[in-house]
Amino acid sequence: MSFIELLANARKNYPGCKKKLPSRACERKQLVDIESPLSLTRQAQLLGISRSGLYKPPTPMRLERLALLRAIDKIYTAHPYFGTRRLWVVLARDYDIQVGRDAVRNAMKTLGLQAIYPKKNTSKPHPGHTIYPYLLRAITASHPNHIWGTDITYIRLEQGFGYLCAMLDWFSRKVIAWNIASTMEQALCVQTLKDALTIGSPDIHNSDQGSQFTGEAYLNVLKEQQTIAISMDGRGRCMDNIFTERLWRTVKYEDIYLKGYRTLEEVRVGLTDYFTFYNNKRPHQSLDYKTPNEIYSSLN
Repeated sequence: MSFIELLANARKNYPGCKKKLPSRACERKQLVDIESPLSLTRQAQLLGISRSGLYKPPTPMRLERLALLRAIDKIYTAHPYFGTRRLWVVLARDYDIQVGRDAVRNAMKTLGLQAIYPKKNTSKPHPGHTIYPYLLRAITASHPNHIWGTDITYIRLEQGFGYLCAMLDWFSRKVIAWNIASTMEQALCVQTLKDALTIGSPDIHNSDQGSQFTGEAYLNVLKEQQTIAISMDGRGRCMDNIFTERLWRTVKYEDIYLKGYRTLEEVRVGLTDYFTFYNNKRPHQSLDYKTPNEIYSSLN
């Protein structure tokens, strides 16, 4: 079996990885195919990893840690303005999870969460990345493809979490494009943007100042279009991307929490069905009970 074939069969043949391993080593270890005619020694050489780590199955996330992350996921989705103190209280009161506030703080960091309220230094762009000004202070989306917003959220799985990136048309609430991945890296966002641009092109593209959206690879795709104005949320502006935050809440309560997906592949199949329903069948109160596609198509 070739290295490319190993790559294609990666996750389904060797799921999971120890938390303590660096992300790149983790990814390489998941490429090992225990049924391949290639010996484990040769596969380890090709992948540049230690052979000794292949003989012991990877340890799944501890159940206690997973229970904490899942509980915080659900509480935060319902109450995104809760900080560590309120989360700590609700975890003990409603979920019988007795942990310190440091554990809550670390779990929120793992999930990339911050309470939604204005505060100092809420956005930390990568040093050296270009930051664009916020352009939407006096602007309301007035037609399809006027303003697109994008963001990333976490998707809970049976044994961990994945990440979902989506591009949303603010006027029609249509999900223009979306993608999921096992890590919150720039490639996830770049692919989502490229997929969206095959459908349309916005007048204004808005994101936060996260490194995924301020990196050169992402910005170059936008700049190649020449007609797109780039906008980024200002620090402490907690409600700038409120439409996408509402989308995350809807997706989780109407699909993710109900289905209990085990793997990224299951999520991909499930969300394909859900976003088809969301865009074409789900009436939105804010759209006078029309669907996103009805608004997007009729005025576009």
